Amino acid sequence: MAGWDAFLTEQDRQHLAVWGKKANDGFGERPVLLVVDVFHAALGHERKPIMESIKDWPMSCGLEGWEAVDRMVGLIAAARSNGVPVIHARALAGFPSDWFRRGDKGDRRNRAIDHLPPEIRALANEFVPQVAPLPGELVIEKVCASVFAGTPLLHHLRAIGTDSVIVCGESTSGCVRAAVVDAVTYRYRVGVVGECCFDRTQASHWMNLFDMHQKYADVIDVAAAADYFASVAGRRAPS
Repeated sequence: MAGWDAFLTEQDRQHLAVWGKKANDGFGERPVLLVVDVFHAALGHERKPIMESIKDWPMSCGLEGWEAVDRMVGLIAAARSNGVPVIHARALAGFPSDWFRRGDKGDRRNRAIDHLPPEIRALANEFVPQVAPLPGELVIEKVCASVFAGTPLLHHLRAIGTDSVIVCGESTSGCVRAAVVDAVTYRYRVGVVGECCFDRTQASHWMNLFDMHQKYADVIDVAAAADYFASVAGRRAPS
């Protein structure tokens, strides 16, 4: 994925030339799609550039986040149409708005959202409608970066026989990465749909995609993920 090239040093490029291209690990026969933290606290209630959006929503990611959501719509549709379970993760109800109120005085990153109308503040923990869960889809609420920590997710994946976890959402460097590392730790094959991930910092986004691709996962695009979902459905179909 060329986006991370801009953040590599010359030494990095030389090292990669010696190390060689990472071989894709591949995926299994029973994937799930894990959608991480695509709620209004991370995006705001309107589409605005990041420096405008953070005036109302301090932890929002700006237009790059909304563009990732637009691509996510097709990714989720591909999973659903091919019978791949879609699992949604978000912070425990009420957690994001409380989070904004914590921190040292004067820390602008923790600016309260009390200036917003109550009906807008109430959106903080709500999924963005474009990618909201359908009835029957699993929603996992969490209080840690990783959706695996202290939740029933691992038990659920084992119960349904999952062997591969495809991840998208935000933030690339935080909750997405934490989920990816834990999924690998539990011996799942892991994919990250890079163009459906987003972050508040461009460098963090790209370098964490690079790092995950080097160590933990295969970073793929929407088309590759959709093809994979279709191939799995095709192998399940009766002959």
